[in-house]
Amino acid sequence: MSVLEARRTDSSPRERAVDPRTGRPRRRIAGIPGHVFLLILVAYFFLPLWWLMVASTKSTAGLFNGDGGALWFDSDFNLWENIVGLTTYNGGEYVRWMGNSALYALVGGTGATVLAVLAGYGLAKYRFRGRNLAFAILLGSVMIPSTALVIPTFVLLSQVGMVNTIWAVILPSLLNPFAVYLMRVYAQDAIPDELLDAARVDGAGEYRTFFQVCLPLLRPAVVTVLLLSVVSTWNNYFLPLAMLNDSRLFPITVGLGVWQGQAIQNSGGQQIWNLMITGAFLSIIPLIIAFLALQKYWRGGLALGSVK
Repeated sequence: MSVLEARRTDSSPRERAVDPRTGRPRRRIAGIPGHVFLLILVAYFFLPLWWLMVASTKSTAGLFNGDGGALWFDSDFNLWENIVGLTTYNGGEYVRWMGNSALYALVGGTGATVLAVLAGYGLAKYRFRGRNLAFAILLGSVMIPSTALVIPTFVLLSQVGMVNTIWAVILPSLLNPFAVYLMRVYAQDAIPDELLDAARVDGAGEYRTFFQVCLPLLRPAVVTVLLLSVVSTWNNYFLPLAMLNDSRLFPITVGLGVWQGQAIQNSGGQQIWNLMITGAFLSIIPLIIAFLALQKYWRGGLALGSVK
């Protein structure tokens, strides 16, 4: 076999991808169905967000019989008017509800993340009696829906006089079994035991080992748990609905539900459907900002340590 024939037989993938008749690269169609499926999924998840954004620019009349259709803007762009009416309706209670949601999500989400990191790290890297039993109970609690615990939690907090206070929403939000499970699984693989032994040999105590050696390696999981906890607390509806009676303590989810009930009952009076839609749209903006600001940390921290 000549050298030329050998080169033709052992051609590179790039050369085999060229059509010998036209000299143009062959079109690869194997990945087209997968890309089409992904585009369909993107459109499916983006469509409700697009409708919410478009509907927040319409008046109440435009929501039901506008000239732009359900998925496009009307000739009258009323976003600013809706925002002004939203922030001034009933003495600006929407702004108060947004502040309550931010308080519950920040305190509850941060507290749940701290507890999950400490518990997950302890279950992953310390050997103690009853560890497997504790982890089995944790896995069992993950299977229990949070709504099934609202009534027992209400009875418990009512006995200590915490119902209709901010602690009735914050304290239950601190318990997140799935976050503990996630941190335990991540810490088990992300932190080698040899790294801990090396830190201890160098004279580092347990607290210094955790904060300076282990915590940077756990950063992607910490950010993930923080986002999940904040979003879960922000979107929580049934717990504050059962715990709170004072409208001044309502989060945005319960507040918009109250407005919806008023709008349905007051069909012949003042209609606030445009305010509710605008309020729902504004309520998701902080979550989008939080995700965009923290997503870079998901990829970071994976190679911040090494075992020598």
